[in-house]
Amino acid sequence: MLMPKRVKYRRVQRGRMKGKATRGARISSGEYGLVALEPAWITSNQIEAARIAMTRYIKRGGKVWIKIFPDKPVTEKPAETRMGSGKGSPEYWVAVVKPGRVMFEMEGISEEVAREAMRLAGHKLPIKCKFVTKAELNGADAADGGAEE
Repeated sequence: MLMPKRVKYRRVQRGRMKGKATRGARISSGEYGLVALEPAWITSNQIEAARIAMTRYIKRGGKVWIKIFPDKPVTEKPAETRMGSGKGSPEYWVAVVKPGRVMFEMEGISEEVAREAMRLAGHKLPIKCKFVTKAELNGADAADGGAEE
């Protein structure tokens, strides 16, 4: 399961998930991608389940990139504990995902196979997702006036 090797602070605050993703909103490595349409916390278990679903379907063909990493600890207090007595201990790790974030990328296979593999992976995640190709996602960003040359 994914989790950081070391962190500076073991207990972080919850934070907010407002706005759209600015970083990680383009396909950089692969040819196809799975884009989040809603904000959510994606746990390391869900990322691993989606990865297994994709790689099982493509049967050692192509290459898969995981573009999100669970670096936020979520704490829980033990069951039947009274109020107070500080913050709980870290139980699991999540990746904060905003709308527009490319979560997985894939290349080296046909579009039909990639679309089905991403669909299976999307069912493992707690949010609505969209399959995109590099041409339509990065091309649309450039048409919106992305003056970066």
